[in-house]
Amino acid sequence: MDVRQKLAELLRNCSKNSSLHVGMQVHGAVLRMGYAFDLMISNDLIDMYGKCSRMELARSVFDKMPERNVVSWTAFMCGYLQQANAQQSLLLLSRMVFSNVRPNEYTFSTNLKACGILGFLVNGQQIHGLCGKSGFEKYPVVGNSIIDMYSRCGKVCEAEKKFHEMPEKSLITWNVMIAGYAMVGFGDKSLFLFKQMQEQGEMPDEFTFASTLKACSGFRAVREGSQIHGFLITRGFLISSQKVIAGALIDLYVKSGNLFEAHKVFSQVEQKSVISWTTLIVGYAQEGKLTEAMDLFKQLRESSITLDGFVLSSMMGIFADFALVELGKQLHCCAVKIPAGLDISVLNSITDMYLKCGLIEEAETHFDGMPQKNVISWTVMITGYGKYGLGREAVELFKKMHVDSIEPDEVSYLALLTACSHSGLVQESEEYFSNLCNSNRLKPSVEHYACMVDILGRAGRLREAKVVIENMPVKPNVGIWQTLLGACRVHKNVEIGREVGEILLKLDGNNPVNYVMVSNIFADARLWEECEGLRGLVKSKGLRKEAGQSWVEIDKKMHFFYNRDETHLLTKAIHEFLYKMDKKMKDELGYTREVSFSLHDVDDETRDESLRFHSEKLAIGLALLSGGDEIEGKPIRIFKNLRVCGDCHEYIKGLSKILKKTLLVRDANRFHKFENGKCSCRDYW
Repeated sequence: MDVRQKLAELLRNCSKNSSLHVGMQVHGAVLRMGYAFDLMISNDLIDMYGKCSRMELARSVFDKMPERNVVSWTAFMCGYLQQANAQQSLLLLSRMVFSNVRPNEYTFSTNLKACGILGFLVNGQQIHGLCGKSGFEKYPVVGNSIIDMYSRCGKVCEAEKKFHEMPEKSLITWNVMIAGYAMVGFGDKSLFLFKQMQEQGEMPDEFTFASTLKACSGFRAVREGSQIHGFLITRGFLISSQKVIAGALIDLYVKSGNLFEAHKVFSQVEQKSVISWTTLIVGYAQEGKLTEAMDLFKQLRESSITLDGFVLSSMMGIFADFALVELGKQLHCCAVKIPAGLDISVLNSITDMYLKCGLIEEAETHFDGMPQKNVISWTVMITGYGKYGLGREAVELFKKMHVDSIEPDEVSYLALLTACSHSGLVQESEEYFSNLCNSNRLKPSVEHYACMVDILGRAGRLREAKVVIENMPVKPNVGIWQTLLGACRVHKNVEIGREVGEILLKLDGNNPVNYVMVSNIFADARLWEECEGLRGLVKSKGLRKEAGQSWVEIDKKMHFFYNRDETHLLTKAIHEFLYKMDKKMKDELGYTREVSFSLHDVDDETRDESLRFHSEKLAIGLALLSGGDEIEGKPIRIFKNLRVCGDCHEYIKGLSKILKKTLLVRDANRFHKFENGKCSCRDYW
């Protein structure tokens, strides 16, 4: 073997093992020995630097080459694709064609993958057409990439067609199609193909199992997933050393709520991936097991694994959902110290965290200081303004987004219309909704129409809102009818409420929320017979409404309460405090509990007690007992999983007046800022 071949061999080994340090030493030897402009050596250098994530060095070699062949261009494209820069790969393909270098099967395969990753269907179809004309479509590597591209672009029928056209199907072909089905939510088809490939004598590998388990996870096929798990064990697969399979199993068990099995698999894995850590942490948090989630996150930070953007944004999402302000601030401090903290997904999640924790000024400061913003950045902020009832600010931000040449998407319009709705901006809502309907690029969905129904409902234009639902071009869903029904209760319109209620109960007869909403309209009108008839139906069907839960953070610890909860160590003191506040409010404001917000099949005294100890009141009681009333100028923050009830809303308004305190309550709909006896929602939520 001559020197040139030896150098090439060394570079290929460095590429295979991602040995950057050794590769750079070999590069030095290449320069000293006069092979700097050798085509083969240069191609190997580009490949090595690409595999070692040093694209700036790969570009330096590429730019200095006196001549380039198809291998040079393709190796450079592969490097960008590996670094998640699919768009740069497509730009290189365009440059390559203009340089009169003909693509080969690997060039086409690489760029079909790039189109799939970006969701660029039109570009993918164009490349597919070029493959057909040049004869490369028949190559297996190209055929597999075509299947992958169409699957990623949501065109599963085209992917299926190509799959069935393939004269010979390799294991990769089967894997790509199984993964494609799983990707678009056709888990049952993935499982069918998994069985079919084995019947045809093809043995699954780790990628087959991982994709099939992902399919099981997608449609909650726990039994089938457990069977595959058992099969892997009996066949001697060492899950402890199979990161991809282990990750898929953890995801399956987390999504099915089986955290015990998920943690069991996780504990067996020798080299845990950052995705597995995050999946398990998020799983515990979603089940309300915050202590376990935080313990795992602490272990992750103490491990040798580098926190990436996915982990940071996922954890920030947990802190945002549970309003863990102090932990969110700590993670923000951690994020600014590492490169991944500059990922735009992380920056967006930080803005979202501050907004959901009730720190709107901090959110604005962070948003204004972001080095770059995408459409999600603007949408998060507009959504936040909407939750706070700051509709005018949301409209101004939407205009500013246009000035900054950021095109709004459907979600941006939804955020804006929701903000306008929460602030009663009827004219602005109609204007922007009209813009959306006339757009050549976007189409309004049922959620956009629901915003218009909500704003018309707030304005008391109930019949007009019902006409909007009946005439809209998209099929009405349960949510839009619930929106109109809520407006009927606010305006005490029993006639339309009964009409909407009948529609709603036919559409979604097993949802207890619908029965409660209709029943409340009848109760407000004192139509007790109809009210009790609906409550009887709920009991006979065995339906149970989701329990109301509120929480408050005190000294970096979360305290959770349910209605009439007596499990807290300070329950007696909280109850005594609430009795004391009741008396003070009665004496100073003439406050009495509105029992229409409670059950109608119990006596008034029981109803009064039921309302006294709603979860949000218990959380507020604890906050005030713990010194919340001693922090001047700092609002007390309470969070609830459901919509705050009418009595509690009146109660907190009164409390803010007699205590001269600001109370910030985040419920399922929005933020309520209570100050001096008034609420920012203007009593419509």
